[in-house]
Amino acid sequence: MQLDERKVHVDDLKPGMFVHRLDRDWLGLPFPLEGFLLEQNGELDVLRKHCDFVFVDLERSRVPVLAGLPEAYAGQEARKRYSNQVELAEELPWVRNQHARTRQLVAQVLCDLRAGRKLNLVNVQEAVVPVVQSVLRHADAYLWVNVLKKRDGYEFAHAMNNSLLAAVFGRHMGYPEATLVALATGGLLLDVGKTALPMELLNKTGPLTDADMALFRSHVEQGLLVLQGTGIRDPEVDVMVRTHHERFDGSGYPNGLIRNQIPLFGRMAGIIDTFDAMTSDRSFRKAISPHQALQQIYRWGDRLFQRELVEQFMQCLSVYPTGSLIELSSGEVAIVMAQNQARRLKPRIMVLTDSHKRLRPSFMEVDLLNQGVSDIPREIAKTIERGAYGLDPTELYLS
Repeated sequence: MQLDERKVHVDDLKPGMFVHRLDRDWLGLPFPLEGFLLEQNGELDVLRKHCDFVFVDLERSRVPVLAGLPEAYAGQEARKRYSNQVELAEELPWVRNQHARTRQLVAQVLCDLRAGRKLNLVNVQEAVVPVVQSVLRHADAYLWVNVLKKRDGYEFAHAMNNSLLAAVFGRHMGYPEATLVALATGGLLLDVGKTALPMELLNKTGPLTDADMALFRSHVEQGLLVLQGTGIRDPEVDVMVRTHHERFDGSGYPNGLIRNQIPLFGRMAGIIDTFDAMTSDRSFRKAISPHQALQQIYRWGDRLFQRELVEQFMQCLSVYPTGSLIELSSGEVAIVMAQNQARRLKPRIMVLTDSHKRLRPSFMEVDLLNQGVSDIPREIAKTIERGAYGLDPTELYLS
């Protein structure tokens, strides 16, 4: 009789499942070769340390078995499928007004903390909830407006961007609204502990000494202290702040966790945090393009980050993320406005220049998926850096 087994991510394992085989050799692990019924927490800890997936015998398991990747990214049948509820043009006016309010609230949160005051949970919720609601209505509208606004300082912009990216990533993964709010809150507060660090350290342009690095890394502990003093009860927020600098191969900090010892939301937060850091101007280096950042993060898959999650993040933002500057086959330069869910290589764009790289007198929106027969044929030739040909989207008043 053929064995009825199911591939299950270790994050989905539960007592009562019969583990029939592993994604690695049994050698060196304290389990019988014929498999075992998962009963003790200690067994699960060992599996999380050494495996990503196991194969569960459905016949010998005593509880229902779900398949695939953990929770909402288990597969198409196991996750909520969101679609845009409104057109981009319909959502943009609301986002423009809300973005200004969100900036004000986030600035107040960080200012309060740097002044030694407690975290204002009302301000945090008022900053986060409308962003999540907008992301649920349209996946790209808030990203589009956000990328066109000037960044008033790295820590401030990083908090806003991480919150937005967490909401967008969570939407892609199929989480319900309440979980998206927790993810966006965690994203906003990832580096909240840096408000306790001296500005000279945060703005240092030269190499960090060992003492500098130790102090810098203390921002994780400082962030947890901030959370403890506020009454935030969401475990997802605590997990994200606690583990967003842990890395899949154990090279991260503060605890050197490896693989599935890092909770799922911590693994997601690490990718989000790294992506925004790479695409932001810093005191010690210039930003790289979103496309380049995604390619680099992909190369780090199964080393610094879980490859399956990296692939999900890349699907979420697409090959040409919203806000990317691109050069077209026509020689024109454009910026990506929004994704076409059916054809990720053909987004909606705004054409900024003519074929000679001269600014157009008026910018033109083009849907690469639905170009008219009378239009100039346009394909994306390559991505380019912000500032190429003297173009900075924040200077062009595109929103």
